[in-house]
Amino acid sequence: MSAPVDLPPDIQDGIEAAEGSETPVQLLPLDAWHRARGGRMVPFAGYQMPVQYQGIMAEHLWTRASAGLFDVSHMGQLVFTGADAARELEAVLPGDVTGLGEGRMRYSLLLNEEGGVLDDLMVTRRGEELYMVVNGATKYDDIGHLLDAVSDDVTLNLMDEQALLALQGPKAVDALERLVPGVRDLVFMTAGAFDWDGAPLWISRSGYTGEDGFEISLPASHAAAFADALCAEPEVEPIGLGARDSLRLEAGLPLYGHDLDPETTPVMADLGFALAKRRREAADFAGAARILAERETGPAAKRVGLLIAGRQPVREGASVVDADGATVGRVTSGGFAPTVGAPIAMAYLPTDQAVPGTAVRLVQRGKVHDATVAAMPFVPHNYVRAGGSK
Repeated sequence: MSAPVDLPPDIQDGIEAAEGSETPVQLLPLDAWHRARGGRMVPFAGYQMPVQYQGIMAEHLWTRASAGLFDVSHMGQLVFTGADAARELEAVLPGDVTGLGEGRMRYSLLLNEEGGVLDDLMVTRRGEELYMVVNGATKYDDIGHLLDAVSDDVTLNLMDEQALLALQGPKAVDALERLVPGVRDLVFMTAGAFDWDGAPLWISRSGYTGEDGFEISLPASHAAAFADALCAEPEVEPIGLGARDSLRLEAGLPLYGHDLDPETTPVMADLGFALAKRRREAADFAGAARILAERETGPAAKRVGLLIAGRQPVREGASVVDADGATVGRVTSGGFAPTVGAPIAMAYLPTDQAVPGTAVRLVQRGKVHDATVAAMPFVPHNYVRAGGSK
């Protein structure tokens, strides 16, 4: 099937990549569940996935106001065991993995030897093991790279019998607490083990929409019943890939393969927070020399947000041009932002122009658009942090 023209470019790209691949498209554990609820299924990241149910705009606004249920079972859930697993992973991750406390999670980056980003991911301490969630489109490449980075004393298991659901939105905690008492006690970037109807759940208070919410790992055999129970709560509706993309864009969160790639460093991507102080001082991670030099002198280009004049969205691939029409940057994500009520984008610009308030011009299919560099996120994050209201 052809990529629908009304879908975000990253979704279209995923569909086109899947159509051009010789690898069979896999089914999610909830494939039949999505279809029964009217999910519009498309090939994406090697799986048939729901892109929308009622419509991207409605699903986006529902998540911002209430609670949306996303199926993200295409993502890779990995478990590392071994006495030195954390130390060995630090060779390719610039975060403080050895210092992770029980149930604590950290956003990190998988780096190549030149400091380029191979993937962004979450890693959590879970007892004697480390639990990692990586992007679906890169998970098999990630596994190969990670296996090359660690010794035979470290075991890596792909949890392919587990489903992964994300419940996002300001009312997510109310709905989930009724089914799984105790989740309200979690705060942003913490996780713990729970139980529902005899099924073991691993739940983190995290997500990729900018809203409060949870990610729930559970046996695939229990996924449909649990999803039914969640959607029986008045706050919860199923949400597709289209709204997930517009939500993360408003939240200023980069998407791998678009805003991040192997040519992009953490400093260029404005992800310096992922470089732990201890690791910076030790300079013992992949690409450390280049990355630390960029921290000192500044990168050649930097990821920024853009507010677009008018109502026409500017999509990935558009050029950023100077007064003489010379290309100086590129748009990596873009679309209409339902909460903002205007088109927005992310782009890489020369560092001296990557300042909020700077006026720029964008060229897409020969048409010129005026834009202004804007601080991100475009919509404030609503995470529940330690010491805050739950």
